[in-house]
Amino acid sequence: MSDKLKNTRLLKVKVKSNKKRTESSRRWLERQLNDPFVHLAKEKGYYSRAAFKLIEINDKYKILKPGTKVIDLGAAPGGWTQVIVEKLKSEQNPKSKVIGVDLNPISSIPQATLIVSDFTLESTQQQLLEMLDGKADVIVSDMAAPACGMVDVDHMRIMSLVEEAYLFAQEVLKPGGHFVAKVLRGGTEANLLKQLKLSFEKVSHFKPQSSRQDSAEMYVVCLKFRQR
Repeated sequence: MSDKLKNTRLLKVKVKSNKKRTESSRRWLERQLNDPFVHLAKEKGYYSRAAFKLIEINDKYKILKPGTKVIDLGAAPGGWTQVIVEKLKSEQNPKSKVIGVDLNPISSIPQATLIVSDFTLESTQQQLLEMLDGKADVIVSDMAAPACGMVDVDHMRIMSLVEEAYLFAQEVLKPGGHFVAKVLRGGTEANLLKQLKLSFEKVSHFKPQSSRQDSAEMYVVCLKFRQR
């Protein structure tokens, strides 16, 4: 990953202001045009630059293996699901199973089952259990509530989603399974972190290189679920 980026030379693009474009939209467009991961995602055919975050997590922690069952929470627009299908070699391995769920529509991804629904609903979680047909080997979550700009509120909202994902993981993960979820700077709240450490043999915080440096996001990576 890093070697590839070192060889990615982009000319700095400046976006001029005009009356039809707000200053925030100009900054966003300029950032996109100058982001090597955006260009690399287009080159590789990924639906989003976020795909490289999961690639980096998997490179470090080796959580995705062929022949396993994986649930992707907050899957839209589909970049993580694409990576999971690749790493599980789903096309060649019929034992692999990939299920993605999100509130927003997800572009079609061969070898993956996609659900457009609210993960926090009991009916959606029951649907996932039925489709899984057994226990999951890995649950990953890139879920995030829309940011309001108030740090405390944004942190509370995303931690609520992490807790929902963790409670679900407790019910459906196989012993030895893995759990990954997005959190915000400051990491996982002490109480939840304590619970995670009781449920998993190893718990770490990780910020991928592909996560923008000015972003408060990072990931909690929980390895080897302990059977209750």
